Amino acid sequence: MINIIVTGKPSDGLFLYSCEHYWRLEDLGIPAQLIVFTHRDFNETDYLNSIKQKYIKTIPIIFNDYFPELDEVNLIMGRSMLTLAYKQLSDHNKDKQFSMRLLFKNPLISVYSENHPVEYYDALKFFNPESVVDLCDHDVYLNGYGEHFEKYIHFDYYKEPINDVKYEHLFLGTTTEYYNSSQRLFAKFPDYAIVVYKATQPNHIQAPVENLIGKFNKYVYVKQTFDPAPRILQECLQYKKEVIYERPDLADGGSVYRRRGLKTPDINPILGAYYGLQRTA
Repeated sequence: MINIIVTGKPSDGLFLYSCEHYWRLEDLGIPAQLIVFTHRDFNETDYLNSIKQKYIKTIPIIFNDYFPELDEVNLIMGRSMLTLAYKQLSDHNKDKQFSMRLLFKNPLISVYSENHPVEYYDALKFFNPESVVDLCDHDVYLNGYGEHFEKYIHFDYYKEPINDVKYEHLFLGTTTEYYNSSQRLFAKFPDYAIVVYKATQPNHIQAPVENLIGKFNKYVYVKQTFDPAPRILQECLQYKKEVIYERPDLADGGSVYRRRGLKTPDINPILGAYYGLQRTA
């Protein structure tokens, strides 16, 4: 059994990648479960709605309470799923904390990322998984380690976008850093909308957004920080939306995905790690 574990928000890229890889494993006949520890600002319905609005399939998500068997293997689609569990442990009640600690003791497949370069190792020491296999996109992380693995969207599970354009330009503002980077350009693109978690102004769109890719013409990419695998850039490539680059000349995952273009997702590195951990169990 592969347990795909999520500790982030319902519209985070890692939650969506986790859903898609659950379905891919299911299609291949690999036993898998999606286990979500809900973020303090969201409830179970928020996660289910995020799936309903974006995908043609559903998932019987296990929320907040799970007792693992010893032969099960965990998968996190980014290291931050372990780090957030550690950093935000006090946000969860004692039962959820107990479930997390039991679950993360099992062998772990961890997709490499560098957004918590110190805290990840603190989390690793705290949860102390039996063993860890790293996967890494070496085109994105030049100093990363693990077998090469590229994180692509499984568009087979997407609802086909409906052309219902309401905004010429779209910004992403789901973190403080993203919002502040976007805000300096609002005057340049007055016909904008920005995706946020809590809409308080007319130009705000509250995530999760149903049919988001069908509601705008151009995406304005403004992130000032390193972005390892920007999903919306892949979505714009897939659905022929223009991307306007308004950001420093920072080489990041967006640069890599622009150069590589779209690919059929390859989960063989995950399967190899899973079968290898099973043999050593």
